[in-house]
Amino acid sequence: MKILHKVVLAALIGASSVATTSIALAQQPAASATQDSMSDGEIKKVDKEAGKLTIKHGELKNLGMPGMTMVFKVKDSAMLDQVKPGDRVRFIADKVGGALTVTSIEAAK
Repeated sequence: MKILHKVVLAALIGASSVATTSIALAQQPAASATQDSMSDGEIKKVDKEAGKLTIKHGELKNLGMPGMTMVFKVKDSAMLDQVKPGDRVRFIADKVGGALTVTSIEAAK
């Protein structure tokens, strides 16, 4: 009976550590994935009233889209004040609520 308790206890501890590790990994930001999903682009238009940016961009790898010029919503309206037409940028776009949305943007280096 003692052996059975030890086996059950060992199994519970093992399962607990796997679950804890999985949760910890899921909560960590994926810095390299974020950098890998950034795309290069050029701001063509800033529409503050509509909360949108027109960007001529390269491939959007995370969305499987080729380069083109298109209009994006922005996650945060403050992004509209950070850029102007002609600016070269690196950005991340994703589908948010069914709409293609810029979720992060920075000046290109």
